[in-house]
Amino acid sequence: MPYVTVTALSHPGLMREHNEDSLAVGPWTLCATVTENPQTLGFPLGTPLVVAVADGIGGQPAGEVASSLVVRQLASLGAALDSEQAVTDALDLCNRSVYAAADGDPQRTAMGTTVAGVVVLERELLVFNVGDSRVLDVTSRHAMLNRLTVDDNPPLPPGRRTTSLLTQALGGAPGFTAVTPHVSTRPLSTGERYLVCTDGLTDPVPEDRLDAVLRGNDGGRAAFALWKSAIDAGGPDNITLALISIVD
Repeated sequence: MPYVTVTALSHPGLMREHNEDSLAVGPWTLCATVTENPQTLGFPLGTPLVVAVADGIGGQPAGEVASSLVVRQLASLGAALDSEQAVTDALDLCNRSVYAAADGDPQRTAMGTTVAGVVVLERELLVFNVGDSRVLDVTSRHAMLNRLTVDDNPPLPPGRRTTSLLTQALGGAPGFTAVTPHVSTRPLSTGERYLVCTDGLTDPVPEDRLDAVLRGNDGGRAAFALWKSAIDAGGPDNITLALISIVD
């Protein structure tokens, strides 16, 4: 019987004082804390399984509060996320919840977070994001990594690969601002692998390096090697990732 494995970790990196990333894997959440080693969970294929990362916006207050709120809400709604519309509605609810949690509290004004993830269904994969956290198809039979999400960043000048500027996020403004989530559906089959991660991995580590690591490793070994690649590149930001495998 096909099943799903998810190997995940979250780490503050080398430059940040604390971790503002959060993670949801099914009903399990890891909020603004640290895993010393990759953790692997297994799930039957069938009931909707949400796997998501949220990256609190740096330079603005309470990013860890916003990211924690979002992943906990997605985890609580997980079993009902069985269509693109359900995911879109859930992200709208998350956005409103972030603004509601900041309302009237000057220590949370303009707090916000990105989010990216997947919902694994029996025969389909729902992919979603708001902001610049990413979902990548890392199935080894493909010629190269395939980015499935759309970064909400302004156009980059020539020669520049990354930016901290966002064109939309959940929360992140002094007053309520609606979002237009990126949500798509793709067929699912056994043998496929997907990486859900914050930009603390993809900013310092180019996709060709990610591809090389993932072609040579799987499971906990792959998660550790990805984390080490970000650390070796300076670890400038919080690093959170989840590697999803569809196993026969």
